[in-house]
Amino acid sequence: MKILSDRRIKTLFIQILACAAGFTAVAALLFWAIPQSAAGWIWFAAICMTALILSLLLRYFRVECHTMEQAVQRIEDYLEGDLSARIECDDEGERNRLFHEVNSLAAILNAHVENQQRSRQFLKESISDISHQLKTPLAALSIYNGILQQEQEDPEVVRQFTALSEQELNRIETLVQNLLKITKLDAGTVLMEKSEQNLTDLMQALEQRFSVQAEQQGKQLRFSGDEYVVLFCDAHWMSEALSNLIKNALDHTRTGDSIQIEWRTFASVVQIRVRDTGCGIHPEDLPHIFKRFYRSRFSKDTQGAGLGLALAKSIVEAHGGTIEVDSQPGYGTVFTINFLIPTKL
Repeated sequence: MKILSDRRIKTLFIQILACAAGFTAVAALLFWAIPQSAAGWIWFAAICMTALILSLLLRYFRVECHTMEQAVQRIEDYLEGDLSARIECDDEGERNRLFHEVNSLAAILNAHVENQQRSRQFLKESISDISHQLKTPLAALSIYNGILQQEQEDPEVVRQFTALSEQELNRIETLVQNLLKITKLDAGTVLMEKSEQNLTDLMQALEQRFSVQAEQQGKQLRFSGDEYVVLFCDAHWMSEALSNLIKNALDHTRTGDSIQIEWRTFASVVQIRVRDTGCGIHPEDLPHIFKRFYRSRFSKDTQGAGLGLALAKSIVEAHGGTIEVDSQPGYGTVFTINFLIPTKL
């Protein structure tokens, strides 16, 4: 019986049985010793037994009432803001099982509160970061606009600051677009239209897209890999992730540096590597580079808004892959992406 798993109930039950057994033994002894006057003594023994049982019940319910009052008090403490308040439930039994479930519910509620607090803090920090990222190009646009208004008669100045204005507008557009993309991924509203893609075809498209930029910056951009590597992915989003890694490499390399994009397939893994000979990443920055808006205190680079790597990581993980980074300051950086090849059983 589950009810007897409660130590207090079991003790009360044993005590009542002991009273009944004692009364039976006394009644039998009285019938044997003094049968003529046994009835009166048995009535007296029954009254004593009833009084004893009532006192046991009174003590039991008094303890139970005190326990429930303590439980109610702990619940009220929790509702008033003491999130550490818990009901003591060291014993077994259904009541203590209920107390344990109440404690579990409080722990779950605390976890939800912590998640909400982290979400609010993240939102606050994100808004602050977005405001900071927009402030620089907007300030530049304001300055350029003022110069254009004053130098309307000089075509060369107009062309120069129009180009600079377009550059800042592109920065704002890139920031907004990346924010929209990463927000959609977080919200789970992106439907990945995955299909078998030849990775070489995706790489050729990326090579055409970035080769002119790399040439203009005096950097070597090389693509190499197996001729036919099948990757089950959404071609658009996978190109977005790889584009962000290549743009990151272009932003953190100098004239004369090289960027190597490699892809190959193993027995159970498709691997992509983006390797550059740029400035590298400081060891203290490595655990944080995939965080949104993260800017290194060791780097003097001001390009980008700190969303590209975070977006690339989100896309790779949405495809069931992993992305790792290995870097040494002054020797370059290697980003390695691995995708498991589904096995057919």
